[in-house]
Amino acid sequence: MNTKLSITLTAILLMAISTVNAQKVEVIYTTPGERWVEAKKAAKVEKSAEADITVFTDEKLQVIDGIGGAFNELGWTALNAVSSEKSKEVFNALFSESGCNFSMCRIPLGASDYALSYYSSNDVPEDFEMRDFNIDRDKFILIPFIKEALKVRPDLLVWASPWSPPAWMKVNEHYAMRSGEFGNALDGNKMVEGAQIFNNATAFKMQQRYLKAYALYFSKFVQAYEKEGVPLCAIQPQNEVAFQPNWPSCTWRPEDMAYFIGEFLGPQFENDGLNAEIWLGTVNAGDPQYVRTILDHKTAQKYITGVGFQWGGARSIPTINKEYKNIKLMQTENKCGEHENDWTSVERSWKDMMHYIGNGAGSYMYWNMVLDETGKSAWGWPQNSMVVIDSQSKELTYTDEFYLFKHLSHFVQPGDHLLKSEGENQLAFQLADGRVMLMVYNPEETAKTVKVKVGDTTILIDLQPTSINSVVINK
Repeated sequence: MNTKLSITLTAILLMAISTVNAQKVEVIYTTPGERWVEAKKAAKVEKSAEADITVFTDEKLQVIDGIGGAFNELGWTALNAVSSEKSKEVFNALFSESGCNFSMCRIPLGASDYALSYYSSNDVPEDFEMRDFNIDRDKFILIPFIKEALKVRPDLLVWASPWSPPAWMKVNEHYAMRSGEFGNALDGNKMVEGAQIFNNATAFKMQQRYLKAYALYFSKFVQAYEKEGVPLCAIQPQNEVAFQPNWPSCTWRPEDMAYFIGEFLGPQFENDGLNAEIWLGTVNAGDPQYVRTILDHKTAQKYITGVGFQWGGARSIPTINKEYKNIKLMQTENKCGEHENDWTSVERSWKDMMHYIGNGAGSYMYWNMVLDETGKSAWGWPQNSMVVIDSQSKELTYTDEFYLFKHLSHFVQPGDHLLKSEGENQLAFQLADGRVMLMVYNPEETAKTVKVKVGDTTILIDLQPTSINSVVINK
């Protein structure tokens, strides 16, 4: 080989190595047996331009608004079973910069299936002027829960959605849509047969006085929370608009939801000068026409900032992302599992994470952050959580899904962007400080090496068997 050419090629390679070293590539991995381990051997340069994953650093996609989970009454109950030191450990694990670094969380407006019992902020029938509206119950349960998080993360964003309006505003005058038990639970909901609703017809009383009162109900809730030092960034008018379970719930036809938002809720927020945004959600309808009907409504559309999707809504979000470029999107609740709390939950949640974020979601929510060892709702369904607190032994367990979310939210914060990327089992982000964070999953039971092209540099990353990885590349 020509001596000058050899020297030139060697110089180029050394420059590439120097570039990668200067970038200080960091790899942190989690496997079923090891959690949050910093790899000793981070990366090396590959001469070839071929790549398994390509990150286009000059093509930013949606901005990230926040990542987090949900505050519920049973979570606070579980935390109260342990010492203040262990409780603080949990809050630091979820909200500190060294932990999951959660930036946005969800609360129920009234009872959810993980409340201790049925309730709303006004259970006085036909109190259309909301004279008896109050958040007194929340002052003793949800608000202390949130405030502990705010001590660790003062700029935490909080949004709210109801599972059901006050029962007297529903056509069956009951919090649930149907009766029934879950599995062998003996505490399932009981309801007179004629009061059950088994379809997606609107279960809200669509008379003007109820609609007006409900808009006032939302406004008072936002104002009451702000008075307690918990400003809400947004509300979504109904959890799971197309579902009839035996816990708090209320179905809405899209035409009726559009009418409520456009003629009552939006004007009420506007007249009261509220800063909280109105989002359509949470949408669990798989047909995108549900969302189209509301976003195309002449009066509703001007009040809606974003759309939140969960469960069946996963089928709708790709279409809505393509058709409505000026609307923000959110995944509002990851699939809750059956209390398995193992690696199968990671695999399911990772697929959903790629799907939602890859289709425009700028915010992503876990469901229950904390539960006791049973994981059971008040209606008997045992579900997953990020942290399990054993009420007897007082031991804390951080589940596999805790680490899955930490691999994302520890690094990715509001204002960061998803980056266009190509390749399997990965998501790439541009962080505000200029670094690139690649989240990549190795589903194989053997170790593998992936070639990652970032800009003009191709880097080889060694992945552990069955592992979720955060690869951070400095400029």
